[in-house]
Amino acid sequence: MRPLAKGSRRARKPGFSILLLAGALMLVAAPGFSSDLKPESIQAKPESIQATYSQAGSMVSVTLVIYNYSTPSDLQVLSLAFQEGQDRGLATALSKTKAVGHCSISGTLSYDVSFIQMVLIPTGRRITFITSRPHPFDETDPAPASQTFDLAIGQFDLNDADPAKSTGFFYPASKLVINPQGVFHYDLAGNPWSLVNVLDTLGTPA
Repeated sequence: MRPLAKGSRRARKPGFSILLLAGALMLVAAPGFSSDLKPESIQAKPESIQATYSQAGSMVSVTLVIYNYSTPSDLQVLSLAFQEGQDRGLATALSKTKAVGHCSISGTLSYDVSFIQMVLIPTGRRITFITSRPHPFDETDPAPASQTFDLAIGQFDLNDADPAKSTGFFYPASKLVINPQGVFHYDLAGNPWSLVNVLDTLGTPA
């Protein structure tokens, strides 16, 4: 994996998880949230979503395999961890949570995913995932600040009517913070990944 970029970027993607994940981590009972959270469902054959990202002229493949979806009680545990320990507390809680999926990136590490959420949107489904980020051995930035980007976060907007219009993004190294005004945002190490060629392969219920 390439070294982490010096400094950080701030991500504010409209409609991402500020209400459905970041805000929910502080406000578990946010109106309309819990009722939209898909219950856990065991799959005989897991659903998988594959997409690509163009990096330095080459294509990188990102694949999310979904075993099942996280439950409202999972969200409550993560919310409490964030309230008590902020971003670091959230990352620690995610690292101890049973995997509900798996993310793999071509040419680099793959890792378990601790939280996956699905909600309905006008064009289909929105799937958001978040997990604690492993630090690759070849991540050469020795600065202590680089070790604070402990989260990997991604989202897919799946278009049921026209799958070619499905989109996604991925933050491979980020942290969730609250500014002095109380507003949530994600700080990123490097650039966000805009995912294209999104292909959803539905699973088979057990």
